Amino acid sequence: MEDKTISELFINEQIRDKEVRVIGVDGEQLGIMPTREALKLAEEAELDLVKIAPTAKPPVCKIVDYGKYRYELARKEKEAKKKQKIVEIKEIRLSPNIDTNDLNTKINAARKFLEKGNKVKVTLRFRGREMAHMNTSKHILDDFAQSLSDIAAVEKPAKVEGRSMAMFLTEKR
Repeated sequence: MEDKTISELFINEQIRDKEVRVIGVDGEQLGIMPTREALKLAEEAELDLVKIAPTAKPPVCKIVDYGKYRYELARKEKEAKKKQKIVEIKEIRLSPNIDTNDLNTKINAARKFLEKGNKVKVTLRFRGREMAHMNTSKHILDDFAQSLSDIAAVEKPAKVEGRSMAMFLTEKR
């Protein structure tokens, strides 16, 4: 209902509609009435008439203390931002001739990233003569995904992009 940003709200004389649906101070419906009449009601209560749903037919206005209403909206937006989880993409780079212990170290790093709720991009980079053996190195990425299969799912399977092969892993839901 209150999806407008604070700066886009119309109050009192800024409301240009002929008729509006009015919500009273305690949240009760006062019905559809001319805007002038709604403004009078707001003035009698020593409050403001705020348009909260401009796209509705007729637009919905509420009789509230505008300063307090703005403060409440700002607080709600701040709370919503706090609860948001930003998913980052962490990249792990491998080479085709990686040793088992090095691979295990990289797998543990990926496990930590996944446990924190991030996505992991595993990139297998090819240099020089390694380019000739691209198709035989795909098993490294497959083994990587297999060893993390208990906590991770393959979001995008291994795909060749220029001089590298990449795959995306995400935490299992």
